[in-house]
Amino acid sequence: MTSTVKEATNKRTSEGLRIGVLVPFTNTNLEPDLVEMCPSNCTLHFQRTGGYDADVVPNSDQMTQLGEFDLNHDLFMIAGSQPDVILYGCTSATLTHGPIFDRDLALRIKNKTSVPTFTAAGSLVSGLKALGVHRVGFASPYVGKINEKAMAFLESSGFETISCADVGRDLGCYGQGALSPKEVFELAVKANDPKVQAIVLSCTDMRSVEVIKTIETELGKPVVTSNQAMMFSIYKKFKFLAKPNLPGCLFDRL
Repeated sequence: MTSTVKEATNKRTSEGLRIGVLVPFTNTNLEPDLVEMCPSNCTLHFQRTGGYDADVVPNSDQMTQLGEFDLNHDLFMIAGSQPDVILYGCTSATLTHGPIFDRDLALRIKNKTSVPTFTAAGSLVSGLKALGVHRVGFASPYVGKINEKAMAFLESSGFETISCADVGRDLGCYGQGALSPKEVFELAVKANDPKVQAIVLSCTDMRSVEVIKTIETELGKPVVTSNQAMMFSIYKKFKFLAKPNLPGCLFDRL
């Protein structure tokens, strides 16, 4: 690395980071969520990715295919912003493959870009570990088979899923993002159980961040969501001070 590049990198680190985000091209909620939670002085740089059919219900096969999608072009494009860290912004794409695949994907992106990488699914696990919980209630807008694979993912990561809630109908790509905060709140309540220690709301396109505080107040339990957990990973990795009104008690663990 040249001295000029080193100076530029050090200056960026002192002022904040450039956060690169790979986001599925139909996702409408990841970007505003991350903007709301982004550490002060940091900037967000998004690259929309393909690898799936927007007109087909995102079933297990679709999400498995997305996880295997060749990211070389997208990583080349996002590298143009010279990010200091990258977020992989689809939870189900790696939930359907398992924890080993998820870790390997993060490592492949890191090796390709030379910067730390956090996946949505891996961040959910990190958030739950930070809370010190073991029994969870899981909720998502996914079809049933993806939920089954998600529970297996969590089990392999050391967590017991006490209850699992879905919306009761198959949602298309845009349907997941169109769920209202009220519907997300009701989904979280449905996933609750006396044995549950925390609620997991999985999906980067579900409007979960907007109701985290309401759910925690109503249920008296912590909530971990895909987008919140990814941003928590950024704060923790780079030791940022929590800014006011970050959503959920997860940020109390910084």
